[in-house]
Amino acid sequence: MKKSSIYFSKTLYPFLFILGFLFIFSACNNPPKEDKNKTEAKEEAKADDIIWNIKAIHPDGSSLDVKAFNKEGKTFEIKAIQNSDQDSFLDVKAFVDGKKIPVKVLVSDDQYSPVKAIAKGGVTYDIKAINAEGEKLDIKGVVRFGNIVLMKAINKKGEFYGVKAVSPTGQLNDVKGIKINIKDTEMNLKGFRVHAHVKAMHPAANEDDFKVPPKGKKKTKKKSKKKSKNDFKRIIWNVKAVTAEGKNLDVKAFDADGNIFDVKATQDSKQHSFMNIKAFVKGHELPVKILDSEDEYSPVTAIARDGKIYEIKAIGEGDVKFDVKGISRSGNIVHVKAITATGEFYGVKAFAPDGKLNDVKGIKIFERKTELKIQGNPVYAHLKAIKQ
Repeated sequence: MKKSSIYFSKTLYPFLFILGFLFIFSACNNPPKEDKNKTEAKEEAKADDIIWNIKAIHPDGSSLDVKAFNKEGKTFEIKAIQNSDQDSFLDVKAFVDGKKIPVKVLVSDDQYSPVKAIAKGGVTYDIKAINAEGEKLDIKGVVRFGNIVLMKAINKKGEFYGVKAVSPTGQLNDVKGIKINIKDTEMNLKGFRVHAHVKAMHPAANEDDFKVPPKGKKKTKKKSKKKSKNDFKRIIWNVKAVTAEGKNLDVKAFDADGNIFDVKATQDSKQHSFMNIKAFVKGHELPVKILDSEDEYSPVTAIARDGKIYEIKAIGEGDVKFDVKGISRSGNIVHVKAITATGEFYGVKAFAPDGKLNDVKGIKIFERKTELKIQGNPVYAHLKAIKQ
């Protein structure tokens, strides 16, 4: 080997060693950027969350603790979580080992539907109330009215106790099962068929006036010709945008050719605290949804089975059309407004024939951005008429 080559090697190797060290040091201090498409849900309650206690209310006014139980009998807290300025539609979760576990009403052929928290791996936790004697009372979904499943604690005599969420200031919300899908099964979660999602909502009048089948009688899918106390004649509510001057503007669905179709809230049971919004198009009732969008405001549309989109708009004087959009989110609620050309917002309401009034809002069931897809369209929230 030539002397010049030896000299070159002696001077080059230390340089390469130092360069390699600097590269490794730089890599350790500058890890690869996180994939922005991957989101990891935070399980712990945030410091600024308002935590509501869940209680069963005895007829004498006393309250019973409501807990989640694992198979070994260990108890865990059940809470409603207020994570925004709105308290009309709150998630109910079981707090298990630092995780927030969703609580669901399950599909069942029994008389009453079981209520359980469902964790990863299909691990379930029974939801029960505990009375002063230490007796555990099952909490079940006892009857369905349209999109609402009433939930009760049931003692050994078959008596029902209401289930409530209680805020730190003493405000009460009803704890109910909420349905988006008309079918028995909303979704499958970790191998379980979910009948309804458990939420804490503002109380609604007269929803507890229901008839329950005799004790021990199982559900039947056969339709009886004899009407029961729970049967109900459908009521159609008008959907309007309300101007600052108090004028009510029609809200309609428009196809690409400019054809106009009615948009209504449908009361399909005696409860009117949580109702569907539908576009009535050529004999079909189309679901109305808020779509996921990168725009400033999210479009509100009706979606047909063939994927055809109908834009939802309010009609002002001179047939001026105002877009109806989801403009902001407060927890599980998406605020919906008609927007004028000058950027003025008009509230959107549902009016019953007898004058009752509900707000029209977007409802989010899940924490994820997209609730589901309909014919390839990403749904951000479900449009409903709810009691505020």
